[in-house]
Amino acid sequence: MQDIMPTWVGATAKQVARGVRRGDVSATQVLADHLDHVAKADADLAAFRAVRGGEAVTEAEKVDEQEDLANLPLAGVPVAVKENTPVAGVPTWNGSAAVRTAVAEADHEVVRRLRGAGAVILGVTRMPELGLWGLTDDETAVTRNPWDLSRTPGGSSGGAAAAVAAGLVPIAHGNDGLGSIRIPAACCGLVGLKPGRGVVPCQLGAEDWFGLAEHGMLSTTVADAAVGFQVLAGRAQSKLVPPQRLRVGVSLRSPVRGVSPDAPNRDAVAAAGRLLAGAGHDTVPADPIYPTTLGLKGIATWFAAAAAEVRVGGIDRRTLQRRSRRHVALGEWALRRGYVREADRLAWRERSINFFSDHSVDLLLTPALASAPPPAVSWSTRSWQANMQASIRYAPYAAPWNIAGLPALVVPVGRRPDGLPLAVQLVGPPGSELLLLGVAGQFEMAAPWPRHAPGYPRVGTGSPANT
Repeated sequence: MQDIMPTWVGATAKQVARGVRRGDVSATQVLADHLDHVAKADADLAAFRAVRGGEAVTEAEKVDEQEDLANLPLAGVPVAVKENTPVAGVPTWNGSAAVRTAVAEADHEVVRRLRGAGAVILGVTRMPELGLWGLTDDETAVTRNPWDLSRTPGGSSGGAAAAVAAGLVPIAHGNDGLGSIRIPAACCGLVGLKPGRGVVPCQLGAEDWFGLAEHGMLSTTVADAAVGFQVLAGRAQSKLVPPQRLRVGVSLRSPVRGVSPDAPNRDAVAAAGRLLAGAGHDTVPADPIYPTTLGLKGIATWFAAAAAEVRVGGIDRRTLQRRSRRHVALGEWALRRGYVREADRLAWRERSINFFSDHSVDLLLTPALASAPPPAVSWSTRSWQANMQASIRYAPYAAPWNIAGLPALVVPVGRRPDGLPLAVQLVGPPGSELLLLGVAGQFEMAAPWPRHAPGYPRVGTGSPANT
């Protein structure tokens, strides 16, 4: 990296907001630094679908003109929004030109809340078509993992994760229907929280993916994750409190028969167990009982969500990618056969909530992934079978908790032998979002992780907030 004047690229969201509130830096200067970084770095990553240069500058100027910044927890913070969530003045892409909708006239509620907290919407990040896959690409670009450009950053919030891991923005919005925040967070060494059902307004696609989808944030620190969560949830800002002694169930059991975690992911869970013990918590073996029907009904709901999206959006299925066409056709079949039922989802939710009392545990610890992120290639041109196998085999652990509607969080823990980040997943009962973040904060204190991928950010020598 060249030795040039320090910039605010690489600062945390909390550092940026504090600097803007104090008058140490203007929101327009913070944005200019990040726009410059995006222009230099995103050509390799393809994290952004669109960058709102002039519009974002106008927004930053409005932040600087406000007389009272004290109550803006994200004052001047550049934020990216996932491209399936309406941002006023920008088309809602939904992962490809075939499913793009017209320029949005109004912000989605979560975008409105971000702006209300002082954030500046820098741009919208890429995702796979209809958000269906754990792999992010389309006919225009392959989104790449900053930790290793030959690997995917995951999906469906792959562009968001790549942007944060490379320091293009301090934090990014994502959403999670079957792991779409937590999987990219694990791939890119980030903190990713999926809130519980109903905690954040969803209003996403057709029927919120039958209640599976939730909005959340991806960040490099637990403190930023907490600020982002509280903004999206419409809550007053409060500091995280380190939790007292907890009893945490530990499970390596895979929800998908025939798929098991590789040695590095097993080691990550063991390391997380040691961190929990070091923080004064107790760990006990506790395997959820994943019914065979859960996988089948979950996959059927995955199919059906795509079919509902196409039906409600009036999309011509023939214009979709080959993998998506097959997915939609299977979704129509699943709906006709009655395989997608709210009663099944409610039954799993009840069983999942009872898991914590049945095992006398406060939280559940599992692997975040089963194996390394797949290659970054043109998955959108490959078969439906290839995409299904790749997505399920490397990332089977997230989906059950969408079906249950429980909060779940991914937190970095160490590195794979090849240098890629490792992570674990923590799951809690309804209302445990702040508890999950509190435990993640104890992980961060005991074993800090690299906030960005090696070699990023590629401009400046770091943030003045750290000097």
